[in-house]
Amino acid sequence: MIIGHIGVRKGSKGVPGKNFRPICGRPLIDWSLDQLLDHPEVGTVVVSTDSEEILAHALARGCLDIGLRPAHLATDTAGKWEVWQHALAAAEALAGPAEAFLDLDATSPLRLPEDITNALALFRAERPDMVMSCCEARKNPYFNLVEPDETGALHVSKPLPGGVVARQQAPTVYEHAASTYVVAPDYLRRARSLFEGRVIPYLMPPERCVDIDTEFDFKLVEFLMREAGRDG
Repeated sequence: MIIGHIGVRKGSKGVPGKNFRPICGRPLIDWSLDQLLDHPEVGTVVVSTDSEEILAHALARGCLDIGLRPAHLATDTAGKWEVWQHALAAAEALAGPAEAFLDLDATSPLRLPEDITNALALFRAERPDMVMSCCEARKNPYFNLVEPDETGALHVSKPLPGGVVARQQAPTVYEHAASTYVVAPDYLRRARSLFEGRVIPYLMPPERCVDIDTEFDFKLVEFLMREAGRDG
């Protein structure tokens, strides 16, 4: 049994109320919620939130009722990992043991259903502790990411002997794309953070990895969704 999960708070500093704000005619959360509810491999779906409105909406859509998340997990400093651990425990108490914990980030609605299917297939084939959505980074710390030293002078963030004069010579670097995660339940129970175990990438094209964190992101994602014909 696969537990599908979406974690959303009612507050947001960058884009106030973004998780329930309409985008392309529907609440932002619904674009990810639909993908979980419609996916044939997902056995049950839970929404972890501190919002009574969002929880009522999720329950009306058919999600399992795990109640509101505890107050200490509803702050803007609460970590994703602890929210996942709480949601897993609450969901398994009601629905039984899970084969996998599948988290979709509501602020990344550009993923496609096949991204979920492919991430689950990779998880089953490789048996890692976690599959994490990634895309190839546009900027590379071995080539064109720089940082200042104590004098303010800039240097390449990760210099290599002899230097790197072309991006193609630099080691491959991925961006952690907040979109799709598949986690082994045993790992989620015992670990204290994302990267303690074997975490492998599920590669997505960068145009499906745009995460809404600012008003500009919101407008960009809405434009891309409409361009793709995804308008509710």
